[in-house]
Formats: sequence, C-alpha cells, structure tokens
Amino acid sequence: MMRAYAGLWTRILAFGFDYLPIAIYLGVVVMLGLALGAAFPELQQVVFGNPVSGQIAGFFIVTVPISLYFVLFESSAWQATWGKRKRHLQVISADGTRLSKKRSISRTALKFIPWELAHTCIWQISFADQTTSPIITFGFILVWILVGANAISLLVSPGHQTLYDRLANTYVIKIMA
Repeated sequence: MMRAYAGLWTRILAFGFDYLPIAIYLGVVVMLGLALGAAFPELQQVVFGNPVSGQIAGFFIVTVPISLYFVLFESSAWQATWGKRKRHLQVISADGTRLSKKRSISRTALKFIPWELAHTCIWQISFADQTTSPIITFGFILVWILVGANAISLLVSPGHQTLYDRLANTYVIKIMA
C-alpha cells in the first residue's frame, strides 16, 4: 500500500464531509435548546445570560463533543473521521503509527484554538456596547492569522503539515491502493 501526504484541497473536502455529522449534531442541539428555552426561559438566561457563562456552556455543549468526534475517530483503528475515510485519508504519528489518545487530544486541541478564539470573540461582541473593542478586533485578526498560517504551512511544508500537525508531530496521509 502506497502513501502520500494529503494536500489542502483533499483535507478541505474531507472536512466538508465531516461537517455533515457535525451539522446534524448542531441541529439537534439547537432544537433541544429551543425546546428547553421555551420550557425554562429562566434557565436560558442563567446559562447564556453573560459572556462567561455563555462561553463555558458553548464550550461544553459544542466544542467538547465535536472535539471528541475528532479525537476518538482519529485515534481509532480507522485513524480517520468519517470525512477523512470518505477521502481515503488517515492521521498518523511521525513514526507512521496510529495516534495515541493523548496525541490525538493534543492535535485536536491545537487545531481548534482558532475556532474557540472566534467563539470567545463572538460571545464578547454579543454583550458589548455598539463600539467593538480593540481586543475583540485583535482576537479576530489573530484567528485569521492562525488559520492562514495553518494553510500556508500545509502548502509549503514537504509533509503538508499544518502548524498543529507540526506541534503534535502528526501527518495526514492519503491511502493509495
């Protein structure tokens, strides 16, 4: 079996497939949230009534389950999420072996830093005055710098590694029959 490093577009397509189960999950969360909000409006205010509690709730309701999707599938015998499997990709350690749970957690945490930073900025905006804070603006700029740095790293590195792949010492490979 031959292996090649997965490039940008293949990885984007894989994530597109991965977004389908993520979108289904988010749809269920929204429906449950609407039902709970209608039944218990005071609970919604307690949980999402300020940027700190909203951020914490969002982290546990959205970020943790979606992160677990990546961690558990990429450290499984498949070494890939559903989307990566559809594109014949696998995530491997530098030595070519399956990711340990610890390495998969590290890789996923590093991958989702820009995502979580964007969520933090959005929560702050939702409670901010009409003028956007320079800190929030800087946060969004940092998000785009990190996203761009990951894309550039993937495009220019010989192993097509993002910054989070480099830090976690992992590769995404395309399995060729």
